[in-house]
Amino acid sequence: MAAYVRPRVVLYNPKAVFHTMPLALVALGSMLDRRRFEVVIIDGRFEPDAARRVVAEARGAVCVGVTVLTGAPIHDALAVSRAVKAAHPHVGAGRSVEGCAGTVTRAGTAAPRPLRDLNALPPHDYSLIAVERYFGAKNKRQLDYVSSQGCRFRCAFCADPAVFARGWTGLGPNRMGEEIADLALRYRVDEIAFQDETFFTHPARVAEFCDELRRRRVRVRWTATLRADQACRMGEPLLRTAIDAGLSRVMIGVEAGSQATLDRLKKDLRLEQVLAAAELCARHRLGAIFNFIVGFPDEPESSIEATLALAKRLRRMHEAFETPIFYYRPYPGNPLADEASNQGYVFPQTLEAWADFDYVGQSGPWVTARRRREVERFKFYVRHAWKPGRWRWPLRTAARWRCEHDWYGLPLEKSLVELVKRPQQVS
Repeated sequence: MAAYVRPRVVLYNPKAVFHTMPLALVALGSMLDRRRFEVVIIDGRFEPDAARRVVAEARGAVCVGVTVLTGAPIHDALAVSRAVKAAHPHVGAGRSVEGCAGTVTRAGTAAPRPLRDLNALPPHDYSLIAVERYFGAKNKRQLDYVSSQGCRFRCAFCADPAVFARGWTGLGPNRMGEEIADLALRYRVDEIAFQDETFFTHPARVAEFCDELRRRRVRVRWTATLRADQACRMGEPLLRTAIDAGLSRVMIGVEAGSQATLDRLKKDLRLEQVLAAAELCARHRLGAIFNFIVGFPDEPESSIEATLALAKRLRRMHEAFETPIFYYRPYPGNPLADEASNQGYVFPQTLEAWADFDYVGQSGPWVTARRRREVERFKFYVRHAWKPGRWRWPLRTAARWRCEHDWYGLPLEKSLVELVKRPQQVS
């Protein structure tokens, strides 16, 4: 009897400058019955000739799927997709997915796909990817993990309210503890990076999860997203519990240092809560990344100045604090983008144009060249002014003096450092 050949499904993750595990593809592959389908995940970040590899694996496959984030990875996604189409124009049965909930085709958009309870879905099968390669690329044994999906908040610059309709669903604490205990042992994990949009949405769930880790004697560090108002509501005892259970760093989206701008962005957040959350983290020596955005349409200079001042204030509170600053670029599906469009802003009209979308290095037309230059200098000096390290003291001293005096002219130190080491591309 001839051996049964399982139909192959090929999933591709494009080249990028970061090495987060492609959990979207892992989730798709985990849904497929492996007795019926062979699943092949290819990551362009580890392939010398990704297009050749995908084309080869696609021979005889029923379908090829590509995941991609907006920005530079689109270039590679397009190149690989076109190579596959040219080599295998008749992959699968050729039927259209038109009408399938949650899909967009050239014919239009189908009905939205409602959120499903994550507990009804199978665990992620990490054997579908070469986990050790990601550890090597990250230079640490950090495993990416998603425990929830969605966001209940309404930020006016974000696409999440449109994508998730302000819904949220999360794994039960028992399942989280069981899966993480197994993964930590199997892959000798040192750190879990929760890739949730809003990990601390339900404090009771967090408390139970911490109890699960202690009960199972799981000793791993973990990082997660945290809103400043959530930190205030959950209080110091629960934060201390999370830290005792391994929490080592949180990411807090502040966005602006002006209350008027925060209100415009519908952050539903007070500046006092940001400072209270920062003091809480500093008191417990918890690492924190406070993200900021500047350059909104019609944003007054005073708002940008307030944002830079708050970033500097937070940065000096603890050496384990970081304050990255990004530029606002309109992304469809939210009130601020609609406002920009009504004022004449033209969105990219092709995938190639969207591939040039950069929210780090590029600013919108509302930011003058002078202001952009000032922001870039500020970002450099505030990053180095409180950076630890014995051999960093000359740059640290100069950068701190500049920050204390708000003087960023003639940035010789910046020019010298970037001559020796080019700034890392992050988008």
